[in-house]
Parts: sequence; C-alpha cells; structure tokens
Amino acid sequence: MDLQKPTDAEPPRKPAPQPPPEGCLVVAIRLPVRIVVLVLVVPVRMVWDALVVAGRFLNDTVLRPLGRALLWLARAVFVWPFVALWRYGAVPLAKGLAWLAAVLLVRPAVWLYGYVLTPLGHALAWVGRGVGAGLAWVYARVLAPVGHGVLWVLRGIGAVLAAVGLGVWTAVAWLVRHLVVVPALWLYTWVLAPAGRAIAWCGKGLLWLLRMIVTGIGIALYWTGRILLVLPALAVWRWVLAPVGRFLAVVGREVGDALGHAWRIAGRISLAVGRFLATLFRWILVEPVRWVYRSVLTPVGHVVRDAVLRPAAEAARSVGRATRQALASARESVRRTRADIRRMLFGDPGKAQVVDRREPAGRATRTLGSSTTALTKD
Repeated sequence: MDLQKPTDAEPPRKPAPQPPPEGCLVVAIRLPVRIVVLVLVVPVRMVWDALVVAGRFLNDTVLRPLGRALLWLARAVFVWPFVALWRYGAVPLAKGLAWLAAVLLVRPAVWLYGYVLTPLGHALAWVGRGVGAGLAWVYARVLAPVGHGVLWVLRGIGAVLAAVGLGVWTAVAWLVRHLVVVPALWLYTWVLAPAGRAIAWCGKGLLWLLRMIVTGIGIALYWTGRILLVLPALAVWRWVLAPVGRFLAVVGREVGDALGHAWRIAGRISLAVGRFLATLFRWILVEPVRWVYRSVLTPVGHVVRDAVLRPAAEAARSVGRATRQALASARESVRRTRADIRRMLFGDPGKAQVVDRREPAGRATRTLGSSTTALTKD
C-alpha cells in the first residue's frame, strides 16, 4: 500500500522523445560505414594526439621562454629608450619651454592687457558712447522728421499711380478676355476635346488588340514550356533526384555519425596507447635512472662528502686559520721592531698631559645617576 500522498506541486514528467524509426537500409549501411571510418580515423586521431602533445611540450619548453625573451628584448630595445627619452629629455625640455614661454610671452601679454589695452579700451568705449549719443540725437531730431515727410509724399504719389494702374489693368483684362480667352475656350470645347476623345478611343482599341495578341502568345508559350520542360523536370526530380538525394542524405548522416563515433573511440584508443607508452618509458628509463640515483649515486655522494669533502674543508679552514695567525704574528713583530727602531733613533716619546674636561673618560654614556655636569658634580 502506498503511504505517501501525491503532491500536486510536482509537475507531470514529460515522456522522453522516442527516436524516429529506422529502416533496414539505414541498419545495413551503418555497420560497414562505421568499421571503415574507424579504420581510417584511428591513425589520424593518434597522429593528431601526438602532434598536440608535441605542440604543448614545444610551447612550454621553447616557444613560451623564447617569447618572453623576445618580449624583454623588445622592451629593452624599443620601449625603455623611448620612456627614458620622454622622462629625462622631452618632459624637462617641455617644462623649460613652458616656463620660458610664460616668462617671455604670457606675463608681458598679461601686463600689456592689464595696463595698456584695458585703459585704452575703456577710453574708446567712453568715446563710442558719446558718439552714439550724438548720432541718436541727430536721428531723433533731424532724420526721423525728414523721413516721415518723405514717406507721406511717397504715399500720395503711390495712391495716384495705383488708381491709374487699376483703370489700365481693367481695360487690358476686358480686351484679353474677349479677344483671347473666349475664342480659345470655344476652340477647346468644340474642336480639340472631340478630336482628343476620338484619338483616345482609337488608342484604347489598339491597346486591347495588342493585349489580346500578347496574351495568346504567352499562353501558347506557357503550355509549350510546361509540356516540354516543366513536366519532364518535375518527373526527373520526383522519381530520380529525390530518391537519390534521400539515399545520399542517409549515407551522409551515417558517415557523419560514424566519424563522430570513430573520433571518440579513436581518442580512447589513443589515450590507452599513450598511457601504455608512458608506462613503458617509465619502467624502461625513468625507474632505472631513479633507482640508480637513489641506490648508487646518493650513497656514493654521501660517502664522498663525509670521507673526502668535509675533511678537505676542515683542513682548508685549519690552514687558513694558521696562515691568518702567522700573518698576524708577523705584523705584530714588524710593528714592535719598527717601534724599537723609532725609540732607538728618536728616544721615548713624552707622555701626554691629562686634562680634566669633566667628561666621562671611557665610552660610558650619560645617565641620570651619573654626575657629569657642573651642577651635579660631587
């Protein structure tokens, strides 16, 4: 008995899509195609994997260090000289030129603007305002009244001329209407319009006749082309090209699937062969070399270090120590001999008089408990 309650929150699962049914032709083509493709693809995949491994090794050991060296060389040859030239040549030169331009051009220009051009501009502005006020007074008191009078006279002359022109225009319009417009309208209504309608009707008739002729020729050519070209081409497409295309599509799909399947299988085979070769190389070369290094060379090296190198180093250090002591003794003997010779020639030097400078005699530093000043001196 099911004790779990069905939950309504869980959506119903969709059934997995079923692959389309395959015919016997697909099954008959698949196996030989996959066998042939696998035989052809395995060497290619192994060569490809070998090239990939060689390329990675070459990239890690040769190309990447060479690229870094070339990059450093390019920086040293092309970048760093220009950076140094910019930092220690161009920038100080530009700063010097900027300071020189500021001293020789900007500051004189600012002084000229502030103390020469500005007062001169203020004076010219004051003179311009005075001249503008005078011209405004002349315009308001002299030119404006004269202009108003001239305008009044011109308006009167214009009114007279307008009245005369209106009369002349009316007469000319009446003559043009009765001599030109009315005859032209009668000619258009009773002569040109009927003739144009007749010509248009004849043109429509000719166009209809040409259309019927062209339509008949087109229908005849259509059925001729359909019977001679379209129907045979349709039959060839339906009964020859389409089946061949479907067959080639099935073959191409199977070849593509076989290539993918063979490429994956060849990768597995290439990986197994690579691991086998790596294991064989390890057991043939690496492990013997490692055993020789651990079991033979390392103990021999320890014996040589303990029996030869360390005693030789101790002997060398002892010889060096004895040599340094002998040299020190020789220097001390030479110093005493030179002092004895100086004493024999010049006598004993006088003792230096001790001066009390109220300072510590040795290298002891001043502390709070010591009396080294005049106030705290015992």
